Amino acid sequence: MIYQIKSSPEPARANEPIVFVIDDDESMRRALTNLFQSVGLQVKAFGSAPEILQRQLPDVTSCLVLDIRLPGLSGLDAQNELAKANIHIPIIFMTGHGDIPMTVRAMKSGAVDFLTKPFRDQDMLDAVLAAIERDRKRREAEKITANLQALFETLTARERDVLALVTSGLMNKQVAAEIGLAEITVKIYRGHIMKKMGARSLADLIRIAETLGIRRARASGL
Repeated sequence: MIYQIKSSPEPARANEPIVFVIDDDESMRRALTNLFQSVGLQVKAFGSAPEILQRQLPDVTSCLVLDIRLPGLSGLDAQNELAKANIHIPIIFMTGHGDIPMTVRAMKSGAVDFLTKPFRDQDMLDAVLAAIERDRKRREAEKITANLQALFETLTARERDVLALVTSGLMNKQVAAEIGLAEITVKIYRGHIMKKMGARSLADLIRIAETLGIRRARASGL
């Protein structure tokens, strides 16, 4: 079955973090829901992986607490489906004592933590709070990159050439020689680039180029 997993543009309650829980044991779902709600977290619990895979996930900071052994679609299968859908939610696996090889596979596939049942409530809370913070930082970084990419798209082809060369370490005179312009023209282009990209210094411009993965090879026609 192909799952259509999407991030919903609809915000959750005041954009507060959400903990998703998947476990086929109703008592475990109830216990985890009470635990997370006791520290003010929103919780959405499901009894099987397809229940969450067929939903639109709110576009907010979140993490997933997932039982590695589930009837039907397993926790590892759910992890793979989320990855295929480009959903980068941090996953904390709950495992039994005999599930260590499976857990190793899960960690290699990107899971952020795993807890062996029975686990201490505080250990679970610590893992969830760390996962939420990790997701928050990832989202912030992606937002910054998206904003910079939007600014980069406003540059002309020639400005992109100059940006790639300047941030590769070339001086204005060298850039001018590379693309057949007068040095004063390169300086003008450089000023336009600094303004458009919101850079206050060459160091700022280099950091922006690194964030966007801009290399000399990306310069058009070079």
